[in-house]
Amino acid sequence: MKFIKLTAISAAVLASSAALAAQPVVVVDDAAVYEAEPVAYTTAPAYQYNEDAGVVRNTTGAVFGGTKTFFNTVTHPAAISAEVGSLGYGANIGWALNDKTELQAGWAGGDVSELFGGDFDAAGVNYDVDTDFSNPYLGVQLRPAANWFTMGAGIIVPDNDIDVKANAEGQGYYKIDGKKYYTGGYTGVVDSEYGGQNVGNLEGSIEHRNKLAPYATIGFRPNITNNFGVFGEIGAAYLGKTDATIDSVVNTNLSAEDQATRTEAANKAERDLEDKDWLEWLPIVKLGATYRF
Repeated sequence: MKFIKLTAISAAVLASSAALAAQPVVVVDDAAVYEAEPVAYTTAPAYQYNEDAGVVRNTTGAVFGGTKTFFNTVTHPAAISAEVGSLGYGANIGWALNDKTELQAGWAGGDVSELFGGDFDAAGVNYDVDTDFSNPYLGVQLRPAANWFTMGAGIIVPDNDIDVKANAEGQGYYKIDGKKYYTGGYTGVVDSEYGGQNVGNLEGSIEHRNKLAPYATIGFRPNITNNFGVFGEIGAAYLGKTDATIDSVVNTNLSAEDQATRTEAANKAERDLEDKDWLEWLPIVKLGATYRF
């Protein structure tokens, strides 16, 4: 019996020793003090996803947290930029979504006709052009390789006024569809082979049909300092087909009897302007400077 009791006591002592050995031991004045392992307490977030239920716990907290993050992002932009180009003179604000993606909102406009020479040709007729652009836009600027190379895409809301005036040739005529239409300033003999009726001055306006114009660009945005940088972009915006309105404007000393001929010349000029393909695609060329916060 004593042997059984001694065996049980020995086993108990060994078990206790093994348990104590698993804990750190601090010796103070030859006395063994056993240091208890710290217990980490964690607090559950105000809102989290419950995988079992498939819902967000504490929806109010999730909405508030998301709204706060959105508000902080909007009120703390990453950069502001000034630009000049084929869309006009303007500026934009950028918000960094991550190190490769930036959301941009901007506006460009004004008279940009002198940027591309102030005139263009359509079906052999030269037109002076006067513009008043307004191009607010919203887009995304990407740095796919996380370096200076950029790719952009977005939407423009164009409200562009384009006024045109035909320039007469030689002896004061427009040659449209193989026929001469005189402005009325020519006092010599009218060339009967080409008709040569007086139609006055041909002038009017061009308007794009698209109210929303998608665009895409590629470019570069190197940083000069920690805060300042420059950029350049090229691309295009699809503004769609155009509607041209051309009128025959006569001087007071011209006869208005041949209204049919004047209407004919104006209609042909409208058709030639609307058939000009490049007016559907507005080239985007811009240069600018950026300040980063």
